[in-house]
Amino acid sequence: MAGLIKSKMPSRWRPGRRFVIGVPFGWLAVFFVLPFLILLRISVTDMGNGVDPFSPLVTSADGGWQFMLKPDNYLGIFKGPAEASGTTIYLDAYKTSLTYAGVTTLFCLLIGYPFAYFMARARPSLRPALLMLVMLPFWTSFLLRVYAWKGLLADQGVINNALMALGLVSEPMIMLYTDVSMLVGMTYVYLPFMVLPLYATLVKMDLRLLEAAHDLGASPWRAFWLITVPLSKAGIVSGSMLVFIPAVGEFVIPSLLGGPGNLMIGRVVWDEMFSSNNWPRACALAVVMVLLILLPLALYHHYSVAPDGNGKDRGQP
Repeated sequence: MAGLIKSKMPSRWRPGRRFVIGVPFGWLAVFFVLPFLILLRISVTDMGNGVDPFSPLVTSADGGWQFMLKPDNYLGIFKGPAEASGTTIYLDAYKTSLTYAGVTTLFCLLIGYPFAYFMARARPSLRPALLMLVMLPFWTSFLLRVYAWKGLLADQGVINNALMALGLVSEPMIMLYTDVSMLVGMTYVYLPFMVLPLYATLVKMDLRLLEAAHDLGASPWRAFWLITVPLSKAGIVSGSMLVFIPAVGEFVIPSLLGGPGNLMIGRVVWDEMFSSNNWPRACALAVVMVLLILLPLALYHHYSVAPDGNGKDRGQP
């Protein structure tokens, strides 16, 4: 049957199909693979020989071959001067970035799931307005929104002035340049990236499953945990990835809302690139950060959605 359908397919469709499939692959090759290879090449370059990404990796000298590679840019990430924690400043920055990204993802999930659930259960005529409210922050510059939080969280900002006017506090609370300001800013910025995938998953859920659970004696809370949450797993994973991945390399929010103890890897890469003018070390840090994100994604894809011998996804029953 498959061969018969293939034979009946007009030949003029096949080039078009290849073109449609090839366009995204070409886009990824030009704007992701090629820049990453250039980044990888600079990361093993000796600063004394310049940072030309197109210079040869192997040259002949004195009748032999000489490799123009410098792995010290990577070794320095793990064997550099130790901080008070006993690890290098780079490892501390990676740890801080992963911690903030993980906590931000958790906060976005705890706040975004109820809102997405409410949107999916709202009247169809009300859903476009709710979607507009979620996407409304995108109409304003990202930088302006982060600066607005500085005015809200400052010692003499809107929140502290309101609390002192109500008599709830006698002196301003220190919120700016702390963990509080970092998490508030990152959660606010990345919350829509969690809400939208969750809404797209929950709005397509078959409500007859909940009715069947109610008929079988399940309480609303038990039906939610046994039916709604498992069926929304795809939205949870997608939203978590959309929040976690950019949050790891965040640069603007730590620079504007974070303090000296909130050093994330994005700021370290900036300092190495523009302050220290050490492009190979900055590229090595960026390559490690990319691999740090891609490896868990590859493992998740391999063990959860890769087809087994029966043609089913491993995540399916």
